[in-house]
Amino acid sequence: VVTGWPADIGNEMIANENIDLITFTGGVPVGKMIARTAGYKRQVLELGGNDPLIILNDLSDEDLAKAADLAVAGATKNSGQRCTAVKRILVQESVADRFVPLVLERAKKIRFGDPMDRATDLGTVVHEKAAALFEARVHMAAEQGAEILYNPGRQGALLPPIVVDRVPHTSELVMEETFGPIIPIVRAPDDDEALIALSNSTAFGLSSGVCTNSFPRMQKYIAGLQVGTVNIWEVPGYRIEMSPFGGIKDSGNGYKEGVIEAMKSYTNVKTFSLPWS
Repeated sequence: VVTGWPADIGNEMIANENIDLITFTGGVPVGKMIARTAGYKRQVLELGGNDPLIILNDLSDEDLAKAADLAVAGATKNSGQRCTAVKRILVQESVADRFVPLVLERAKKIRFGDPMDRATDLGTVVHEKAAALFEARVHMAAEQGAEILYNPGRQGALLPPIVVDRVPHTSELVMEETFGPIIPIVRAPDDDEALIALSNSTAFGLSSGVCTNSFPRMQKYIAGLQVGTVNIWEVPGYRIEMSPFGGIKDSGNGYKEGVIEAMKSYTNVKTFSLPWS
């Protein structure tokens, strides 16, 4: 194990001829720097995500309540600081008016405050600068037409669960990776092809969740979404240890989780033959 400041040891760790494989988990800019520096050397990069939870219009009121549970928990657990946190809630227009109040009701029940207090559901983000950036994105979205339904107010690095409805999908709040407990709702077309295209319109492709009871529609979204994982009736962050986990597009270029695929990433295939007759 070698520790040190990236500025001191980073380039040597990436470019040294004795290193065969580089793995990295982190942000897109650093991942792209590693790819440029490493050149021909094998890399497994697990980068950012902008993971949607997609709510389709075949759901009953009971189903929508279940979807709202997933949406709020997926957006706020770990203070939203997870590459597979719910970053965008894409709900089809015809069920949005029934779905949004359910999300708001659940968000208002979250106890936010001191992360050292066991009664706290939601603590701080990494630092005040990050909290201020995410709060600014919320206000920028509001200037573009979004409606802030719930915002108890930021206190330093403590960013509460902020519910924002009618978010334009072109806004920075949902086009970039907003790594905090924001709950942004995008009212999406009822046409499945248009919704899939909307979901695919960001630079990221890590994971996703889809709430529908229609098996043909499940198949359509599994095939159409440009992501490494599609979870049906689960948040984007759901996985089991045996399942491959990785992204495409700006979310990464390989698998270092999921036992079999990880073994493939960390080893070389060798073919041999023996002189048997």
